[in-house]
Amino acid sequence: MLEFVKIANLALMDRETVEFSDGFTAVTGETGAGKSVLLGALAILAGNRVGKEVIGKYGDSCTVEGQISFPRADIIEAFLEENALPPCEDGAVVISRSIHRQKTARILINGALTTLSVLAKMGRLWVDFHGANEPQKLFSEKNQLSMLDAYAHNFNERQKYLDVYDKYRQRLKNIELLRNSKKLSADEIEFLKKRISEIQRLNPTQESIAELEEKSKIAEMSSQIVEGAWQISSLLLSDEGASSMVAQALRAADALSGASPQAKGLAERIRATSIEMADIAQEYEALARSCNMTPAQIEQVRSDMSAWLSLERKYGAGVEKVLEAKREMETKVASQSDVKAAIDKFSFEAQKLLKELAPLSEAVLQSRKNAAQKLSQSVIESLLKLGFKKPRFEILLERDDEPTADCQSSCSFRFSANAGHDVAELAKIASSGELARVMLALKTALAKQDDTQVLVFDEVDSNVGGEVGSEVGAQLLALSKNRQVFCVTHLPQVAARADHHFVVTKTQTDTSTSVKITSIDSSHTARVSELARMLGDRNSKTALMMAEKLLQG
Repeated sequence: MLEFVKIANLALMDRETVEFSDGFTAVTGETGAGKSVLLGALAILAGNRVGKEVIGKYGDSCTVEGQISFPRADIIEAFLEENALPPCEDGAVVISRSIHRQKTARILINGALTTLSVLAKMGRLWVDFHGANEPQKLFSEKNQLSMLDAYAHNFNERQKYLDVYDKYRQRLKNIELLRNSKKLSADEIEFLKKRISEIQRLNPTQESIAELEEKSKIAEMSSQIVEGAWQISSLLLSDEGASSMVAQALRAADALSGASPQAKGLAERIRATSIEMADIAQEYEALARSCNMTPAQIEQVRSDMSAWLSLERKYGAGVEKVLEAKREMETKVASQSDVKAAIDKFSFEAQKLLKELAPLSEAVLQSRKNAAQKLSQSVIESLLKLGFKKPRFEILLERDDEPTADCQSSCSFRFSANAGHDVAELAKIASSGELARVMLALKTALAKQDDTQVLVFDEVDSNVGGEVGSEVGAQLLALSKNRQVFCVTHLPQVAARADHHFVVTKTQTDTSTSVKITSIDSSHTARVSELARMLGDRNSKTALMMAEKLLQG
């Protein structure tokens, strides 16, 4: 969950620290009060791209910091290790992102510099945004298929298909290359063989290149690492070093340890420090030995790294692009001996792979059919609660004749809001209010299937009201039982359901404008007043009574 956010100079906000709790949090305020500032802060932490226009007038940069705790530490720890970032403490990660008018943006995860792409990848692990324009995504059948697959949990089935499909596409590509290839001269063949040999000499794999890059870093700093590591070890272990002084302190502490339980405990802490310092010194010595590369070894690493960078410049960044170029060149060289035989070989392999794809595509289709039936039923159940009397929601699945990257099947969401009307594509029949409710029903069903811990809804309740608004609040509250839910809302029926309530206010003078975020959880009176304002008039006795009833309900 998101534990806190610190905001400095973001849009109209000067400085603000907001602490959050789990459950359902509502954010309300007058239209134009600046509720989007909080959403903007969350988007910045999630790794979304933002322009320099978000920087306020209180300085040349804006900074957003936040702490996110993960219930499953293994997932985030694996991500941090994979991206060479410091481990988290107690399952919590601290993010800081600064955007400058003149300088490059600065991103820190657990105190270590990183890139926007890494931050965005991490964002996908903890937060999902659902904005007012989110329903428009329902018009895309590509997005509809992604939603269905997410509900089906069929990643393994799809991956098995795609592994074979990629091989199949490669065979077809080889055939096309051969059919369009021209007769190469001896010099051209020799040139291609030389380039193939350059790649073969390095024999690049994801693991070997990662290891080479690590060795390259060590090679460039070998002498500094060795010298610094030995120096640190010496400072710790020498006769006049830190360990010696701690040993003296330990002897004095042991002499006092019988005086009281506190003195004994302090002596044990000094003893633990002494042991830890000795271990650290030994590890620095090991580091020095491991990084002590000979000039010949350093030169070899530099040569290999230079060769690899040259290959990336020629064929594109990444191991896969270099290997793909190698395969294409090998195909061209092989084709010069017997084009027809080579085409026949690839055609035979393509047909064999095509037969392998048939049962794999059928497995994916079956998983989608099973999920479509369950998802449709779940959506209909939610739509009934959201004010529809006779809703129909169907997922039409079609099998493609030829293999495709979508596992040889596609889907289309169909909907009817009224009895007696046939289901049709969402883009053709649904109003904006209907779309908002269909999207909420889908998100409710899908949220039960994924592990995203923070859900952010931006006016997802637009174009609805009354009893339907109350049900929207009820569904958001239900979602918050297993995750943290934020909702920016104008509906008092939704805000009244929240466990926590923040109000955004804008203050204007003749010369300045500022925005503040205030928690009103602890003040029943303040919450009633805010709900009455949302109902129309915070000074109206009728509105105040209705607000009180909403909170009691």
